[in-house]
Order: sequence, then C-alpha cells, then structure tokens
Amino acid sequence: MARVELHVVEQGDGARVAVLLHGMMGSAESWWRVAPLLVENGYRVLALDLPGHGSSPRDPELTVERAAAAVVDAVALRTSERPAVAIGHSFGGTVLAAASRVLRPGLAVYVDAPFATRGGHDRAEVVGEYEQARRTRTVEVLRTSRPQYGERDCEVEARAAERFDVATAAAVAAAPGGAWPPEPGSIVVRAAPSHYVTDEDAQALETRGITVRGIPGAAHSVWYSHFDAFVGALPEVFAAHHA
Repeated sequence: MARVELHVVEQGDGARVAVLLHGMMGSAESWWRVAPLLVENGYRVLALDLPGHGSSPRDPELTVERAAAAVVDAVALRTSERPAVAIGHSFGGTVLAAASRVLRPGLAVYVDAPFATRGGHDRAEVVGEYEQARRTRTVEVLRTSRPQYGERDCEVEARAAERFDVATAAAVAAAPGGAWPPEPGSIVVRAAPSHYVTDEDAQALETRGITVRGIPGAAHSVWYSHFDAFVGALPEVFAAHHA
C-alpha cells in the first residue's frame, strides 16, 4: 500500500524550517499558540496532520515506521534543507524519533513522548477504546476533565477528535512493538510527574546525552497548561522571544 500524502499547515517564510508533529487524537491545529511564536522567531513552520488525523488520509495499515516515512516525504516535498528544529508531542514524538535519522533536524525536541511501544494489541479492543475516548473529547467534557486547558484548547482538541480515525490508530496499536531511541543532543520536555517519561526514563535518557527538562504540574500537552514554562524551557528554539 502506498504511503499517504500528509496534509501540512504552513506558516511564515523564515529561512529556518520548524516541523511540528502532534500527538494521538490531535491535529496540526494543536500547535495554535506555538506556531505563530515560531514564525515571530524567524521560522517557516510546517505543522503536519499525521495519518488518520486532521485533514490527512486514513491508513488502516499504519505503523510508526510508515508514519515516519510519510513525515519525511511531506517535509521533503516542501524543502530541500534540513529542518532547523522538529518538535514531536507524545505519539508525534515517537514518530519523530523514528524519522529523525532521515529527517536529520538540527534540533529534535520531544514533548512528553514515549520512545517504545509494546504493540500486539487486539485491534477490535483498541477500536472500542478509541471510540470511547473520542466521545469524551467534546468541548463540554474537556472543560471539566481538562480544567488547565483554555477555551480554545478545548475547541481545538474537540475538533481534532471529530476528525480522528480510530482504525488508523488501532493499526498502530496492533502492529508489532518497537523502540526508537532519540539521538544524543536531543531535548525532552516532560510533565513532572509524567506517565510517559518517568524519573527513571529521564535518568536513562540523560546518560545517553539527551537533555531532559521537567515542568512541574504540567498536563500531558505541556504547552496547553504551562505555555510560558514550555517556551522558557526551550531557549534553543525561542531565544529571540526572550532576547
């Protein structure tokens, strides 16, 4: 099956390219506060909808590797330069780790992202779980379940859930598991505490030359709940904003 051609939201015309990869059940719109700030800091921003998300096609055979290949293709169609920075959140971080050896960003940033999957889940079970998760991602429910989110955050996440294809996501869960460790020199920004990057994970990453920065009390989508702290944790990316 041919790889899907991803939908890309492009902003800015700076000399440096920034690639943004959202998490599971999100969309390119998840970066609605981050992308304009990157544009202000001189980046041309490519925010991608991963397969089965936003306006990108479904992929009932999706794996982490297939998603990574689709990301590499989408970026290559829009620039011949290496991205100056690539930021991946959660599942998008896993995909970025798998893509980074080909994408070769100047700096890879992983936001509360796991670097391994167990895989082998029962597809029908996972479909049911994602269907239930979709039903709980309405604006009304999110206002209560995610009190640290702003109103627009809730609206963006509810829209993304409406467009989310559960079969695509279930394919990833049913596929064989794997591990995609980040390259030394990468940065991990995590919630503290984090279900996805534990204290033990953080220590192991740091011994491999990866910088880990925690934001106490942050939500899994760190920039939704702690935007200023998220920006402050990445002076390598947002230095001009703090100059």
